[in-house]
Amino acid sequence: MSDNLKTIRELAEELDVSKQAIQYHIKSLTNKKRQTNDKGIVVLSLEEQEFIRSKVDKPTNKTKTNKQTNDKQTDKETKWDIHNYLISELDEVKKNRDKQLAVKDKQLENKDSQIAQMQNLLDQQQRLTLQDKKMLEEYKAEIENLKSLTLKSHENEQTSSITKYPESKENKEKWWHLW
Repeated sequence: MSDNLKTIRELAEELDVSKQAIQYHIKSLTNKKRQTNDKGIVVLSLEEQEFIRSKVDKPTNKTKTNKQTNDKQTDKETKWDIHNYLISELDEVKKNRDKQLAVKDKQLENKDSQIAQMQNLLDQQQRLTLQDKKMLEEYKAEIENLKSLTLKSHENEQTSSITKYPESKENKEKWWHLW
C-alpha cells in the first residue's frame, strides 16, 4: 500500500485514538466518494490525514512556554493544511459545476432545435390543413354544379317525355275506342 494513503485503523493507531474518533472527524470532511484500496477498505489521502490530525492532536499538559511556541507553529501549519484542503475541494466543486453547466448547455441547445423542428412541422400541418379545406370547398362547388346539370337534364327529359306521352296516349285512346 502506498505511504500516502492510510486506512482509518492505521491513522487511529498512529494518532493513538480510537477508530470511532477518526470516523467522527471524517464526517466533517466533504461528502465526496471515498477512495478504497484493493480490498475495499476506505483509505485517506494526505490532505484528509492532515485535516484529521489537526482535529485530533490536542496539546497535553506540558510546559506552557514550549507548548505556546509549538502550538503557534502547529496552528499555522494546521491552518495552512486545512486551507489547502479546502481550496482543493473548492476547485473540484468548480470543475464539477463547469461540467454540469456544459451538459445543461448542450441539453438546452438540443431542446431549442427540437422546438424549432416542432414549430416547422406545425406550420406544415397547418398549411396542409388549409389546402385540404380549399380542395373540399372546390369539390363541393363542383358537386353542386354537377347536381344542377343533372337536374336540368332530368327536367328536360321529363318535359320532352311529357310532350310525347300525351300524343301516344291519345293514339292509345283512339285505338281503344275501336273495340
